[in-house]
Amino acid sequence: MQRRFHWGRDFRKCLTVEELRALARRRLPAFAFEYLEGGAEDEVTLRRNRQAFERVVFVPKTLVDVSRRDLSVEVFGVRAPLPIAISPTGSNGLFRRRGDLALARAAAAAGIPFVQSTVSTLKLETIAAEAKPRHWMQLYMLKDRAVTESMVARAAAAGCEALVLTTDTVVFGNREWDRRHYAGADRLRAMSKLEILAHPRWMLDVLWPSGVPVFENLLEFLPGRKGNPLETRAFLLEQMDASITFKEVAWLKGIWPRKLVVKGILDPDDARRAADAGADGVVVSNHGGRQLDGAVSTLEALPGVAKAVGDHICVMIDGGFRRGTDVVKAVALGADLVLIGRATLYGLAAGGEEGARHALSILREEIDRTVGLLGATSLGECIGGVRPHAG
Repeated sequence: MQRRFHWGRDFRKCLTVEELRALARRRLPAFAFEYLEGGAEDEVTLRRNRQAFERVVFVPKTLVDVSRRDLSVEVFGVRAPLPIAISPTGSNGLFRRRGDLALARAAAAAGIPFVQSTVSTLKLETIAAEAKPRHWMQLYMLKDRAVTESMVARAAAAGCEALVLTTDTVVFGNREWDRRHYAGADRLRAMSKLEILAHPRWMLDVLWPSGVPVFENLLEFLPGRKGNPLETRAFLLEQMDASITFKEVAWLKGIWPRKLVVKGILDPDDARRAADAGADGVVVSNHGGRQLDGAVSTLEALPGVAKAVGDHICVMIDGGFRRGTDVVKAVALGADLVLIGRATLYGLAAGGEEGARHALSILREEIDRTVGLLGATSLGECIGGVRPHAG
């Protein structure tokens, strides 16, 4: 049963990510909240990502000394204090002014990686200065290879630890929430504009004085160098290269000097091919349910991928994580790292940088408690401590 809470607008009193979500929904205009929440078409995969956690149950040990617990993991040869990272998400400036910077600082304070999206609203160089040494950069493979090469060179010069190639958007998913709110390029429908007026604090924070934040990483390549959200989306739709194969992964490995991650893997054979092409890691991802509706949930796909390549490369996962128990279930099924997207965005929308930190703090407390209740002293001891629900 979903419980209500009455904390007003104080995100610090929120006990769960779900409570932060409720505050985010109150604060954001409908078009921005639906962008944060929405999935593709009937949102079957969006729901399946969450429902999958209910079909996996813990099998705890008892009478174990768990007075000292270690939540750290090793990712690319470096210890991180938690098994999580902040996932690449675009348009974060819609949720708070300079939202990517707030998220990067929250990640840095927690000692975890921050993965910046190509379509973030701040330059990667700005974020790299705050997120070092664990700044990762997400990348699309575009038809104009000069754009891709430019982004790779900038990421290398900025000292990014890893490059994350997103592979599941070569054809854009059918995100119908876009059509509900937009009548054309950068033009909200009248009802959506009127609804914004009910959110004056958001307007002052996000829109004043410069208007809708633009995609600074892509400005030099956009017609007229405008960078508004829908014109940038049109540019990406035209530029997405539907012909790319694993050869492009190998090509990217050849021009990138550090760790390379392939995001968008659901099939074990694809994971093997990514590893053979030179990937140092894969992200089991269905793009948060925003691409192919009806796709397998990431938690369901994880064991097969982990079995295929887990001994050779880093296996990561995203999609639907809201609780520390969710994170530990993924680790128990073979994930080395969990990428958190919407959960930290709820915190960002509810309370800016401090809200994002609060979301991470909630997850950390829940992960720690779960490890202890499992009768484990480290995350490694949680591996195998789950089974499918028999009911």
